[in-house]
Amino acid sequence: MSKVNTYNTAYTVYPAAVVRPNSTDAVAEAVKCAVKSGVKVQPRCGGHSFADYSIGGESGSVVVDLSKLQHFEMDNTTWHAKIGGGTLLKDVTERMHANGKRAMAHGTCPQVGIGGHATIGGLGPTSRQFGAALDHIVEVEVVLANGTVTRASESFQPDLFFAIRGAASSFGIVTEFVVKTEPEPAETVHYSYNFVFGWKNMAQTFATWQKIISDPNLDRRLASQVTVSPIAMIISGSFFGSLAEYKALGFEDKLKGNATSSKVTVIDDWLGTVLNWAEGEALAIAGGLAAPFYSKSLNFRPDTLIPQDGIDALFEYFEKADKGTPIWVAIFDLEGGAINDVPLESTAYGHRDTLYYIQTYGIGIIQLSETTKNYLNGINDVIKAHMPGVDFGAYAGYVDPLLGDDAQRQYFGTNLPKLQAVKAAVDPTEVFWNPQSIKPKA
Repeated sequence: MSKVNTYNTAYTVYPAAVVRPNSTDAVAEAVKCAVKSGVKVQPRCGGHSFADYSIGGESGSVVVDLSKLQHFEMDNTTWHAKIGGGTLLKDVTERMHANGKRAMAHGTCPQVGIGGHATIGGLGPTSRQFGAALDHIVEVEVVLANGTVTRASESFQPDLFFAIRGAASSFGIVTEFVVKTEPEPAETVHYSYNFVFGWKNMAQTFATWQKIISDPNLDRRLASQVTVSPIAMIISGSFFGSLAEYKALGFEDKLKGNATSSKVTVIDDWLGTVLNWAEGEALAIAGGLAAPFYSKSLNFRPDTLIPQDGIDALFEYFEKADKGTPIWVAIFDLEGGAINDVPLESTAYGHRDTLYYIQTYGIGIIQLSETTKNYLNGINDVIKAHMPGVDFGAYAGYVDPLLGDDAQRQYFGTNLPKLQAVKAAVDPTEVFWNPQSIKPKA
């Protein structure tokens, strides 16, 4: 077995082999070879799985590295783009810009690959306007477990297309995406408000933010997140419009008063906006660098907002709990908008009613400690203790290997039975496998 570089160095994974095919046919041959040898398969694009599932999650799999599948083509009539399955988000942005100044919704980390990102969800600043990355997909080319190559869309193999958009790594290897695109936003306001006072004041400011973003009429052009770290709480994001329109929202007036510092800038260049996201503080912690870390998530709906006593307890926990590391962050990320417009049963993505997520990270200096894992689990426990009876879910893009047997239900919710049925139809012997992959329905 060969050792490859892991993204999360808390894990040691030795694949049976790593192949880097340069065509769809070569991907198919690699799958056939693995099946013949009785070895499991996992595709790899950017390689940013939080538990190293993109290299199998456990030793012994064949890793199909898609980095050579880089083709790109824009149809200037339909404005649909064909994108090779190994393309990184940075290249997606630049190639769309160079071919008609087009864009699609996706996340902010430029090193992430579209192969995993757009098939698990793909949430980003423009998602409230345009939907998740997977909502842009109109067709895929995919290699199945028997080594055959097929296409899938709403009209052709719709069940497979359903599964690909949310849980693809359990069903096949996408070698080409056909996606719809949008005109690039012409102007973007970027804002950041810093808060460094005590946890009680931070808790109150967070409660104000939660009230603002829970307004069902909130302008979909507004993207927002709250980042809590050892040194500050930061409320930041983007507004896709003019500075005057941003000011008219009243968002700044409701939050800026308690800020110890603030910054509002306007960028009229789309590539500059994307670069600005990539340079954000949170990405400096959890971006493209390998490190030993653990991450968790919870979703909140408009009817399951954190109550004030829960907010107070949470921020007291942030202040007083033993972290086991000086490098940790909790990010509350606004979703909603166009993401919620899509019917739950149309794709495998299981959280169409989510208003915002909390995602937490704890990073070890040399190695990841149990204290840090316990701290992150404690964050979720504090929230749940103040919200009894709420059935929380987790985002599969923030994979949590410690969820155990409940992982698939938390990731996919009521879509899980259909996914299990599709798995039984297209991959009954579980050729495509990782520790939390979809199991075929018996």
